[in-house]
Amino acid sequence: MLGISLLIRPMLGFMLLSSACSSAAEDHAATDQPQATTQTKPGKKGKKGGHKKDKAEAQANGLRRVGKLTDGILESSGLCAAPEAGTYFTFGDDGQQPTVWRVDGTGQQVGQFTLGAPNHDWESLSRDPSGNYYMGDCGNNNSDRQNLAILRFRPATPGQVGKINFKYPDQTEFPPSKKERNFDCEASLWHDGQVYLFTKDRATQSTCKVYTVPDQPGSYTARLLTKLAIPGEVTDATLAPDGHRLVLLARQELFILDGNSWADILKATPRHVSLQGAGQTEGAAFKDQDTLLITTEQGDVYELDL
Repeated sequence: MLGISLLIRPMLGFMLLSSACSSAAEDHAATDQPQATTQTKPGKKGKKGGHKKDKAEAQANGLRRVGKLTDGILESSGLCAAPEAGTYFTFGDDGQQPTVWRVDGTGQQVGQFTLGAPNHDWESLSRDPSGNYYMGDCGNNNSDRQNLAILRFRPATPGQVGKINFKYPDQTEFPPSKKERNFDCEASLWHDGQVYLFTKDRATQSTCKVYTVPDQPGSYTARLLTKLAIPGEVTDATLAPDGHRLVLLARQELFILDGNSWADILKATPRHVSLQGAGQTEGAAFKDQDTLLITTEQGDVYELDL
């Protein structure tokens, strides 16, 4: 999953479906590993007056708290636009009930359903233009899981779930040594017939690996596409409605990658935005082209102007 000035690149002619729930419209091959540009780094905790300073910094950067998730919605782990305009799906992670809640833009519950698959460790949700949703049951804190899957479903029939089982091509030990633990995926999104997986680097907090798997049920070896220089632990991914801006959310920070094509985005130099003081930021979805909606495990709901 903010004292900077964002440069919005020129938009191409057509608009695509937004997401942690979005798709970009170009080819998807990129191999460069860019260096991240840090514009505002989070401050250290524990200093006198640090909490107030963090809150002031967040407000100055355009982050504003707009609500609180309804009681009973525990540890929002991801966020994705629902079919009904102005509403979003969110859910809990790691062993919680397989419940998906629908909330409005302030976090108030307006619906819910039970997905027909267990919640081993749900971490992200995205959708395609046809109305299929893709739940990333691929949280992998210790890099020891061998039952990783993407759950494909439609909200109207949540009991019918197709499983996209996958494994990583470069993992041979379960778990690997601590310095090799970069197989936890808390961020994913659908694009052009593929589900893209963005890892949370628990070893060095420097490299986000990008894998892809087909969007059809089956068992696959994921394809390692590229590595991004992200100095943080990625918790969610979302794409702007025009398909030209990828946001990778992390804990109390986010990284922005701009490009005129999907390939360009994955080659872009990530730009850093501090969310210091917001809490454990876990879910992100575009509300519109210039506004990001963010949820935290503590239940807070924020808007961020880009």
